[in-house]
Amino acid sequence: MQEYYYELKITPSAHLELFADFLADTLPIGFEERDGSFIVRSEDELETISWGVEQFKEALEQALQKPIDVEIELKKEKNSDWVKAYQESITPIEIGPFYIHPTWDEAKEGMLNIELDPALAFGTGHHPTTAACLEAIASEVKAGDEVADIGCGSGILGIAAAKMGAIVDACDTDPVSVGNSLENADVNGVEFREIWEGSAQGTQKKYDVVIANIVADVLVFIASDLKRLLKDEGTLVLSGILDKYEDKVLKAYVDCTVVKRIEREEWVTLVVSKKGK
Repeated sequence: MQEYYYELKITPSAHLELFADFLADTLPIGFEERDGSFIVRSEDELETISWGVEQFKEALEQALQKPIDVEIELKKEKNSDWVKAYQESITPIEIGPFYIHPTWDEAKEGMLNIELDPALAFGTGHHPTTAACLEAIASEVKAGDEVADIGCGSGILGIAAAKMGAIVDACDTDPVSVGNSLENADVNGVEFREIWEGSAQGTQKKYDVVIANIVADVLVFIASDLKRLLKDEGTLVLSGILDKYEDKVLKAYVDCTVVKRIEREEWVTLVVSKKGK
């Protein structure tokens, strides 16, 4: 381990989900999302990433015809200081029957424990969309259900469903996320029945519960694929929706019935079923 590392903090004034997608698509390493900022840490210098963010901001401003402020802060820190401070800053979180904790903390007796280190993957239960999905899984998933996690990220939602006794398939278009999900499932003593690099189009199976914690625009774009995966009595969990885009998503799922709406901060999660079911 080198003596120093670099920390890049990116704080956009708007369109957090678009900046998150950009970083996920372009970074060779993971990043942390906290309080409206994205934090990238590396022992390699990060000026190139900083320039890339500036270029993305300018392209986004041109596309939206609106100004966007982005605060970028680059620091050089001691590795030992960061490891200690970082571990102290990550606290376990309890959501319904689930107890999500990093590997350096103890499990909690009487709960469904999910051991997950947040250093290289977002989706740890601390973000409102992940927390809302865990809440939905706790109420909607039953033992023996067939569940699909579309856009699995760290694998936390599929792992949670498996802890409930479900049979879980998962996919992500990012091969790193697929690898992370497999590793995290192994750590937690569960397995995915199938996991693949790709989208919902990669399976013809039907599921009792389909979970998609992505972003609003993608949920709209793949609406027909997600609905195709549902059994007649199936339930669809849609998350990653900023409240201002909720109506846009609802229009794409007008042939479904909203059975539950979970709001956390400015994020909305919708639990829907086929109309008449």
